[in-house]
Amino acid sequence: MTNLDPLPDEIECEAGGAANGREPGGARVEIITSRDVPLGGPRAMTVKRTLPQRQRSLIGAWCFVDHYGPDDVSASGGMDVPSHPHTGLQTVSWLFEGNVTHHDSGDNHAVVRPGEVNLMTSGAGICHTEVSTQDTTVLHGVQLWTVLPDEHRETSGRRFDHHVPEPVAFDGGSALVFMGSLLGSSSPVSTFSPLLGAEIRLDPGAALTIDVDRDFEHGLLVDAGDLTLEGVSVEPTQLAYTGVGETTLTVRNVGDSPGRAVLIGGTPFEEEIIMWWNFIGRTHDEVARYRQEWEEHSERFGRVHGYIGHDPEGLTRLPAPTLPTTTLKPRVNPAGRARTD
Repeated sequence: MTNLDPLPDEIECEAGGAANGREPGGARVEIITSRDVPLGGPRAMTVKRTLPQRQRSLIGAWCFVDHYGPDDVSASGGMDVPSHPHTGLQTVSWLFEGNVTHHDSGDNHAVVRPGEVNLMTSGAGICHTEVSTQDTTVLHGVQLWTVLPDEHRETSGRRFDHHVPEPVAFDGGSALVFMGSLLGSSSPVSTFSPLLGAEIRLDPGAALTIDVDRDFEHGLLVDAGDLTLEGVSVEPTQLAYTGVGETTLTVRNVGDSPGRAVLIGGTPFEEEIIMWWNFIGRTHDEVARYRQEWEEHSERFGRVHGYIGHDPEGLTRLPAPTLPTTTLKPRVNPAGRARTD
C-alpha cells in the first residue's frame, strides 16, 4: 500500500504518548489512537493510520501501520492504487476479508488472501500496484511496513515472499504467526531485523498470557472486540504499545463478541531514518534524489506489468508529491519504553 497524502508530513520522533495504566505488576501500556487517511479518489476507501505519527513513529522496525475496513466495496470503490515506488523497506500485507491483486517490478504477481502473508522487499527500489479483485464485496485488513537496516537496503534486491501460517490453538482462541516466532510457531518469512507479527483471536471472556522476548518492544493493534492489554482497554483501530523488558503480556476479551488483534514487535530500531511519502532514506538529498528518479521513470524502480484498475483519472503511475521547502530531518526510534506522563 502507498501513502497517498498529497502533503506527506515530516514526523519528528518523540518519546511516545500517554501511558494509560496497567495491571498490578504488569507492563505499562501506551495507547496510540488512529487518524483517518483517504486512500485516493472521490470514492476513497478510508484507512485508519496509527504509525507513523508524532506520538510514536516506530515499534521495532515497524514504521507504518494502516487498518482498513470492513469496507463495502460497492460504496467505497475498494482498493485501486496505480504503480507507486518504495525504497528502503518491506511491505507486509495481511487481510481479514476480501482479496487484492499485487503486481510489482520484480515481475511478481500474486493475489493477497485472508490468512496469507505477502511480504515485498524493495531493496534499492521497486514499484507495485494493488487492486481489490472483482469478486471482493468486503475489504478488511492491515498494511504494514518495516524499515530495512542500512547494511541491507541497497543490497537485498527486489523480493516477494508468501506464507500461509498454520493456526495455533490455545484455550479460548487461536493465533496465526506470520512473521517471527510466538506460541511455539515460527514463520519462514525472511526479515532483516528481529521482528514479530501475529493475528490473535480470542473468544468472549477468554484471556491469553504470552511469553515474549524481553528485548522486543510490542504493539497490539485491535481489530474487533472489547480487548485489554495488561488491563488497559484498547479500542478497535487503536495501537497499544509496551516497551522492552517485558517477558509476558496478557490480552483479555472482556466483551460478549469474538475479539481479534494483530501483535507486532521487534528490537528497537536505532538508526536515524527519513521517511517521506513512500521513500525511506537517510538524508534529505537522498530522498530528493529518489523523488526525482521516480518522476524521471528511472530504472531504479523498474516497471509494473499486469495492472488492471478502475483508474478513473487515467493514471498508470502515481506522481510524487512536492517536497517541502524545509530540509527533511532524520528521526530515531524512541527509547523502547512507554511514557509515564
